[in-house]
Amino acid sequence: MSSFSATAPSARSKWFAGTLVILYALITMIPLAWIMLTGFKSPADAISYPPKVFFEPTLEGYVNLFTTRTRQTDDFLAANPPQTWYEEIVRQYDMVIAGPSKFGERFLNSVIIGFGSTFLSIFLGTLAAYAFSRFKIPLADDLLFFILSTRMMPPIAVAIPIFLMYRQLGLSDTHLGMILLYTAVNISLAVWLLKGFIDEIPREYEEAALIDGYTRFQAFYKVVLPQAATGIASTAIFCLIFAWNEYAFAVLLTSGTAQTAPPFIPTIIGVGGLDWPAVAAGATIFLLPVMIFTVALRKHLLRGITFGAVRK
Repeated sequence: MSSFSATAPSARSKWFAGTLVILYALITMIPLAWIMLTGFKSPADAISYPPKVFFEPTLEGYVNLFTTRTRQTDDFLAANPPQTWYEEIVRQYDMVIAGPSKFGERFLNSVIIGFGSTFLSIFLGTLAAYAFSRFKIPLADDLLFFILSTRMMPPIAVAIPIFLMYRQLGLSDTHLGMILLYTAVNISLAVWLLKGFIDEIPREYEEAALIDGYTRFQAFYKVVLPQAATGIASTAIFCLIFAWNEYAFAVLLTSGTAQTAPPFIPTIIGVGGLDWPAVAAGATIFLLPVMIFTVALRKHLLRGITFGAVRK
C-alpha cells in the first residue's frame, strides 16, 4: 500500500512550479545577456533597428572604455601606423589612442568604497545585533524602532545637509567620507537582519561555552559567529549591492578622487554621440564583483542544521 501525504506536492504541481521558476529565471536574465552582447557590438549594430541578435563581434566597446582617443591629420596617421590590434580598431575612425581612460580608477574606487562600507556595516551591525539579542538594554524596542526609522525615507532626502556637513568636515570627494556615509545607511538593515539570525541561535550553546571557561567575547567569536554565518553572508550581499549601485550620493559628493563607476559610466562619449558598446562593456565589468561575491558566499545562504537544534 503506497503512502500518501496531503501536504506533499503532486508531480503536476512540481512540474508547474519548476516551469514557472525556469521561465522567471530566463526572463530576468534577458536584460543581462543583452547588455553583455551589446558590449561586443559595433556602435552601428548597437543602435540598429530592428535590433541585431546575430552580429560580427568586436572589442571596440572595451577599447573605447579603457582608452581616450583623439583625432589626427592624415599625414600624422600615415607617418605613425598602428602597432597593436586595439590601435587598428581606433584607426578606422581616423583617431589614435591618447592614453588610458579613468574607468580603471573609478572601478577601483567602487571596490574600495563598496567593500569597505560593507565590512564596516557588518562589523558594527553584528556587534549591535548581538547586544540587542543577548542583553537587557533599556528601551531596546524604542531604539530598534529608531534604527529602523532611518530607512523610512529615501537617503537622498538628506543629501543637502550631508553635502554641507561634508564640505565643512573636508570629507567631500574622499573614500573615507563615502565609506562612512554608506555604512550609516546600511547599518540599520544590518542590525535588523542580523538580530533575527542571532535570536535563532540557542543561548544554551553560549552558556555551555561560558561554563567551560570561555569569556563572553570568546563565546561570541567561537560559538555565535560561526552559526550566524548564514545571516552575515546574506546581510553582506544586501549591503554590498546598495553601496555598489548607489548613484545619487556618488554624483553629489564625488567628482574626481573618490568618484565611483556608476556616475562615470554614463559619461562615456564616443564618435557621433553616446558610445553604447562602451557603456555596455562598463556595465558588464561593473557587474562582475557583485556576481563573484554572491557566488563565493552561496554556500552560506542556506541555513545550517544547528539552527533550532536545542528546543526551549
